[in-house]
Amino acid sequence: MSSDDERSDEPGAGAPEQLALIRETVRRAKVPRAKPRTWRGAALAGELPVARVLVNKGALHLDQYFDYAVPEELDADAQPGVRVRVRFGAGGRQVRGGRREGGGLIDGFLIERRATSDYQGALAALAYVVSPEPVLGPELLELSRAVADRYAGSLADVLQLAVPPRNSRAEGKASPAPLPPPPVPAPGTWERYAQGPGFLRALAEGGSPRAVWTALPGPHWPEEIARAMAATLASGRGALVVVPDGRTAGRVDAALTAVLGDGHHALLTADSGPEKRYRQWLAVARGSVRAVVGTRAAMFAPVGDLGLVALWDDGDSSHSDDNAPFPHVREVLELRAAHGRCAFLLGGTSCTVEAAQLVESGWALPLRADRDQLRVAAPLVRTVGDGELARDGAARSARLPSLAWQTVRDGLRSGPVLVQVPRRGYAPRLACERCREPARCRHCAGPLQAPDQQDLDCAWCGRADRAWTCAACGGVRLRAQIVGARRTAEELGRAFPAVPVRTSGRDHVLDSVPGAPALVVSTPGAEPVAEGGYAAALLLDGWAMVGRPDLRAGEEALRRWTAAAALVRGQPEGGTVVIVAEPTLRPVQALVRWDPVGHARRELAERAELGFPPVSRMASVTGPPEAVAAYLAGAELPREAEVLGPVPVQGATPGRPRRQGDSPPGETWERALVRVPPGRGAALASALKAAQAARTARGTGDPVRIRIDPPDIG
Repeated sequence: MSSDDERSDEPGAGAPEQLALIRETVRRAKVPRAKPRTWRGAALAGELPVARVLVNKGALHLDQYFDYAVPEELDADAQPGVRVRVRFGAGGRQVRGGRREGGGLIDGFLIERRATSDYQGALAALAYVVSPEPVLGPELLELSRAVADRYAGSLADVLQLAVPPRNSRAEGKASPAPLPPPPVPAPGTWERYAQGPGFLRALAEGGSPRAVWTALPGPHWPEEIARAMAATLASGRGALVVVPDGRTAGRVDAALTAVLGDGHHALLTADSGPEKRYRQWLAVARGSVRAVVGTRAAMFAPVGDLGLVALWDDGDSSHSDDNAPFPHVREVLELRAAHGRCAFLLGGTSCTVEAAQLVESGWALPLRADRDQLRVAAPLVRTVGDGELARDGAARSARLPSLAWQTVRDGLRSGPVLVQVPRRGYAPRLACERCREPARCRHCAGPLQAPDQQDLDCAWCGRADRAWTCAACGGVRLRAQIVGARRTAEELGRAFPAVPVRTSGRDHVLDSVPGAPALVVSTPGAEPVAEGGYAAALLLDGWAMVGRPDLRAGEEALRRWTAAAALVRGQPEGGTVVIVAEPTLRPVQALVRWDPVGHARRELAERAELGFPPVSRMASVTGPPEAVAAYLAGAELPREAEVLGPVPVQGATPGRPRRQGDSPPGETWERALVRVPPGRGAALASALKAAQAARTARGTGDPVRIRIDPPDIG
């Protein structure tokens, strides 16, 4: 404001007085109806004035329902299943006018309305109803409670995974009207399986078959899943399928659209964005859509009158949630099939030990093709042993034996060739060329790596090392222990200069590649689909996958190899797969015979003899040593429980994000495993949950982390 304006004598020049006058005029013109913060003195609902609420508190000692009074003004909107806001933590002495007051506002779900309360003291009133949209139905509530009990977690934590965050814009839009059931689909490629047409027929007639499906290699499995879902929809019921990632969901989504047309199903993935995903979820909850395809969180999708739950590739690590209480999709869908008496389909080109156990126990039946169909669909698998590598010195220096080079040359004549490499980057791990001693950082002893062709730095602290010398022999030359995808692509590009080379990995994952000749170098799980299938595939550095110190190393290696080999054309079309690994290893032999079921059954028999999961039930207890010891001493474990350990756990890698289960930097954590025989898993989960609840209620000692059926037990 200028000095002339400040000295103005015109009417209305007093700005503060004008603003005060304007505010007072607005207040008189429209008085907002503010809701009382505590509803003190407000009339209660005439019928069912008590609301039972689950507050959004994940602490186990608060895993219960709390009663609140329903004000008359909220009577219409405060219905079971809606989101509400309540005041929590006021204390029994903060009572005024017969109502409890104080406490902080917290989210919750209204579970039910009741006429009376079991609590004898004064009740606080509902603060307000966030939205009148019922998002927590009885079936979803029952499922969430079963998951919480199985994994020794709280219901509030499960609902955080089961119900997506609210989006008001999506909630305000009406969902489309449901379409009539589609006709019963033809069996299609299900005829390749002896029990395939019968399985579809049972679904179409309203039956609830349970099957473990070992899919034939090739591109037909998305369409086969779509036909199974279409048969279920034809019976007037709903269907749900969960897949590992968005790329796979896109393939099933396209197949469902081709079989059913638009409007019959919803796609629930994180790639859709919060608004679109919540709009699709609401369409399912409102009954507008009866079929769902999605990734991990879709295992809780509220499909009405559910007739089929299906899971593809249950061995993929993305099916295990990293948030408490760490449920696995396979176990959740098993609970849904048992509670809802619906059909169950567990499919994949490989077979996990857990899937084999479902068949061995009789809970599910096998759904497989005979050997004649397998010979037509599967490629020829060839192995290369250490003997051939030793005889072929040039191939050893190039990391590819002569058989692999010849397979690449032959394959490039008719189409693309897939090369699977266990590691990304250029040279992720290095060692002394003279004595093979691993190259370590002189500052923190971390492993040295070469992310690109020139720089040498530490994988832990990130410091560069430009003058490395071997501490054991004084050597100055390095060799690659594990060669990454970028280095492999560079070598192949020099060997085949006229052929394009494409890479697919964590930083850049390809969905598909053309059917023209090309070299496609990929890390496991990132293999793109080739039009018409790959002409050949190389599976390199097999020892790096089989040699991991993990109970599931062999099973996981076979699953990765099978997934890549399934993208190759069948043997009658000339499809060939070469695996560079010791040919006598059990997973390699299973790949050569294309017998993942036999491998899983042998693994299951060995684990039963040793008492390992999934035959036994196991839980891990992780935390500071004193906290783990105090927790185990105070837990009333089942009489049959066996405590293994505790042992130190790996800490967080300096310079990298902390992973689930890692101890904080500078701290030493321990892990104990608690094992019980079959049939005692529920008792173990109940005991661990009770001990954790008592510990959090007292608020003493460091927290411990509980995980039922941990995926990695070493």
